[in-house]
Amino acid sequence: MVNIYLVRHGKTMFNTIGRAQGWSDTPLTKEGEIGVTELGLGFKAEGIKFDRAYSSDSGRTIQTMGFILSHSDNEGIPYQYDKRIREWCFGSFDGGYDGDLFDGVLPRIFVEKGQDDQMKSYEAIAQAIYEVDTAGWAETWEQLSGRILTGFNDIAKEAERLDAKNIVIVSHGMTIGTFVKLLEPDQPRPRGLENGSVTHLTYADGHFSVGKVGDLSYRETGRKIMANLPK
Repeated sequence: MVNIYLVRHGKTMFNTIGRAQGWSDTPLTKEGEIGVTELGLGFKAEGIKFDRAYSSDSGRTIQTMGFILSHSDNEGIPYQYDKRIREWCFGSFDGGYDGDLFDGVLPRIFVEKGQDDQMKSYEAIAQAIYEVDTAGWAETWEQLSGRILTGFNDIAKEAERLDAKNIVIVSHGMTIGTFVKLLEPDQPRPRGLENGSVTHLTYADGHFSVGKVGDLSYRETGRKIMANLPK
């Protein structure tokens, strides 16, 4: 069985000012760096040794992984990028304000269609973004859900084949939420995954099991450690 620690990247500049990051990218802020340092220290305090590491190819996940591995004493393990576990692409709204997209354009589309209850559905949101994208960059739901599922599946299969017991993956908020919802379609859609939170999964014989979603306990442990360090 493979234990998977699926992490949302640390807080970035765009996260801080409320912009839809998507496939665009900004670096971690000082607050974001502290948050993922806490996470790494929390993993170390719990004695978690990772066998392999994976992230998307976005700068913010790569930067996050560096902090995690160095502060958890897991440096030097095999580490791969996989673009399939990138964040959603918001098309021509990438880099725009969250409010313009999620509180403006999308609700208006659903109201016009008489589908205002559909804002709870990842599939409906993806389709709406695809329809309003003027750049031709956004993905259909089939493309988006397909790459997320195959990306995480292939990572887990490789880890199992290589007899890895514990792996850490750094990905993105909506991508993690989508993956969990695809695994557990009858459960409510995960909301508000914090930067530096951990979603626990296990994988064995071709099947994922979802544990705690959006766990902040490792960060809380690391925060206490940092508070006791000499100034």
